[in-house]
Amino acid sequence: MKKAVVLLSGGLDSATVLAIARDQGYQCYALSVDYGQRHRSELAAAQKVAQSLGAHRHQIIKLDLTAFGGSALTDQAIEIPIAGEKTEIPITYVPARNTIMLSLSLAWAETLESQDIFAGVNAVDYSGYPDCRPEYIQAFEQMANLATKAGIEGKKLTIHTPLMHLSKKDIIQTGLALGVDYSLTVSCYQANEAGRACGVCDSCRIRKAGFAAMGKIDPVSYFA
Repeated sequence: MKKAVVLLSGGLDSATVLAIARDQGYQCYALSVDYGQRHRSELAAAQKVAQSLGAHRHQIIKLDLTAFGGSALTDQAIEIPIAGEKTEIPITYVPARNTIMLSLSLAWAETLESQDIFAGVNAVDYSGYPDCRPEYIQAFEQMANLATKAGIEGKKLTIHTPLMHLSKKDIIQTGLALGVDYSLTVSCYQANEAGRACGVCDSCRIRKAGFAAMGKIDPVSYFA
């Protein structure tokens, strides 16, 4: 059985990607990162999702990006924007977050002798983050195959981004068909300790719109 490392934040997109990897026949090693995010309840959600979708193993790596700050997700002094989506890169962008997470995934994949990493990045219904673009993923994959023993030995690593060009509606539809329980997920940028969502941040707005487009109600609890 092929092994794959799956980045699992605990949100809607990453849960869907885990279900896709499992459906494609991979033995899934789910990786979550505790980087000091203010919405820490997503880590508890990741554990529930990993168990629900039958991940072979779930690993949480701890590091502290609050030492750098620079994002509303890692600096409590910066407010989460609630005015709706903007065209510029929002303050919820965490500098180097995807690069760090993909690097950790790469390290684990190499030790597992896995040639596959799955990530839930999306270039359609996203908040404008530069590290969610196809060209970034392609560049990282190229770097990974230059920088690793496995790559030099011809064991090419592939970064799978099955959600890259899907709308949130299509993502939800895909996940439901694969048995994802979205009530277990946490997407909100300022979810409370119980995982209840604010309903007004960009992530909540995009998520709610996806369910609405399907004529469904988001199964998570909202406090606003």
